Amino acid sequence: MKEIKRVGHGIKASVHVGKEGVTDTLIEEIARQVKGRKVVKIRILPSVDQERRLLAEELASRSRSVLVEVVGHIVLLCDRRYMEGREDIDQKG
Repeated sequence: MKEIKRVGHGIKASVHVGKEGVTDTLIEEIARQVKGRKVVKIRILPSVDQERRLLAEELASRSRSVLVEVVGHIVLLCDRRYMEGREDIDQKG
């Protein structure tokens, strides 16, 4: 998990959640990026009324990804298969 957080620290937010909140288009974009990049950083703009942790859990669930962490207005999501592979490596090492 620490390795994934390290990767997330080095990338810029590629998705922004605005006042419209979670839409189907937003979920499709997140799912596409998670599939391609494996780790995606999302910025929740201050105009969003929903509680950030709940919003992050919804994004992860609907995009079929894993919620790695929520820090401030930043959410880090990871591809499930990528995460499973990392956990296997961590357990063997």
